[in-house]
Amino acid sequence: MSRIAATFKRLQAEGRKALIPYVTAGDPFADATTELMLAMAEAGADVIELGVPFSDPMADGPVIQRASERALAKGIGLKHVLAMTRAFRERNDTTPVVLMGYANPVERYGIEAFVADARAAGVDGVLIVDYPPEECEAFASTLKAAGLDPIFLLAPTSTEQRMQDVGRVATGYVYYVSLKGVTGAGHLDTSAVAQAVPRIRNHVQVPVGVGFGIRDAATAQAVAQVADAVVIGSRIVQLLEEQTRDTVVAAGRQFIAEIRSALDNMKGATR
Repeated sequence: MSRIAATFKRLQAEGRKALIPYVTAGDPFADATTELMLAMAEAGADVIELGVPFSDPMADGPVIQRASERALAKGIGLKHVLAMTRAFRERNDTTPVVLMGYANPVERYGIEAFVADARAAGVDGVLIVDYPPEECEAFASTLKAAGLDPIFLLAPTSTEQRMQDVGRVATGYVYYVSLKGVTGAGHLDTSAVAQAVPRIRNHVQVPVGVGFGIRDAATAQAVAQVADAVVIGSRIVQLLEEQTRDTVVAAGRQFIAEIRSALDNMKGATR
């Protein structure tokens, strides 16, 4: 059983929901990423999504775009992201790490080499934003053969056919983008999420995580009422970009601890 599957199985048995923070590798300080990942895991993050910096992130809003730009200005590339994951794995062998990014860096690296090196680094899953399921079954098969989970996005505009396609190839979890538009945009409509998640579950057999628009304990709790996992990205990246090197790790730890506490204190949740 993969680390991701084992994590969700444990959380389900405990009556708890997964907390999945996103951070951009190398931002805001290149030497803080691994330390930040460790702090978030210690504070209650169940899976960590580590963003691979890219120059043209079409699904990302201004906050994460800025993070990618800052990381790229420091020279952070895919090989550095893998090195950060290896360093994290030396001190944490239980918390899953999912690389989230775009096809171009992976294809430039070489798909076979990327999958082999990701596995060796301790990566658990890969989410490539611009790889739709119907066009990357070979890539998904390569990941699965290496013990890595191919993770896919679904959106409010996803058709029943797209949900079926994702359900056929996805493992680990699926990431439902709760808003139309880019990360950090719009207002979270929890009633729409409550309607969408059951539709998704009709087609996928893996847990459903929901992200985009979750900024605080209240929105996290609202989403957790219907989803298996809460994904938080732009709010964390925004918080981190406001920090100094001396405060960035503590700020990330405190934010995750607050959201973790809010999720665990939901009515009906058990520790």
